[in-house]
Amino acid sequence: TQTPEFRQRLISDGFLLLAAIIWGIGFVAQRLASFHLGFNAFNGIRFLLGGLVLLPFIRNRLRGQRAGVGWMILAGAVLFVASSLQQLGIGTTSASTAGFITGTYVVLVPVMLALFWRKRTSVYTWLAALVALGGTYLLSTGGSAITPSTGSLLLLAGSFIWALHVIVVGLAVQKVEVFAFSAGQFLVCGLIHMVMSFFIEPVTFSALRASWLPLLYAGLFSVAIGFTLQAVGQRKAPAADAALILSLEAVFAALAGT
Repeated sequence: TQTPEFRQRLISDGFLLLAAIIWGIGFVAQRLASFHLGFNAFNGIRFLLGGLVLLPFIRNRLRGQRAGVGWMILAGAVLFVASSLQQLGIGTTSASTAGFITGTYVVLVPVMLALFWRKRTSVYTWLAALVALGGTYLLSTGGSAITPSTGSLLLLAGSFIWALHVIVVGLAVQKVEVFAFSAGQFLVCGLIHMVMSFFIEPVTFSALRASWLPLLYAGLFSVAIGFTLQAVGQRKAPAADAALILSLEAVFAALAGT
């Protein structure tokens, strides 16, 4: 018979899989928006939208969360760096290639856990991570070599930060109410992006009009739903396991568009 812990683990894995599907499709939205909006404006709007959408549902959960503010700021700052590198790189690559390069964090998570947190990862997790990486490469690129470019290098740098974000989220949701944490990190990340946008790339009405649909998907689905599903799922799923499931976003990015 299945134990309650096993059933909860399956439910958590299901949440993470849904997040991967939403994010994979979101690569197409991000690439479309990159033709009209600078990366700071796009990320600022989508993360603020995601955070504001959650606020009405978490008003009663915010009480007693002062101790979690530090985790929200840390996760929001890491998310700012990761999303910046991703959006900078995705404008010069296909959605499927961007999905694969970003998905390399599936291997980086257990490496970073071992090096910096002294956490041992089973050999089966290592093998699964390598198989997942090889599979997403073949699916995303058809087995052809990825030509090095500035965009692909930015995406690769971003994959290290995404790995760090997975680890930070896994630690934070053990200490902070998950929905309050999600909204907090979104708002921190969005505010940083919008401040940067104000000085570097002010938003124009024509750009908003041309990219409202990708922004809507990215804000409501990729951020509000996708990242919250990640946080909920990681309450019961180890970071290395979560990275394996979340790496499937590359598969759904390849299926959604090139």
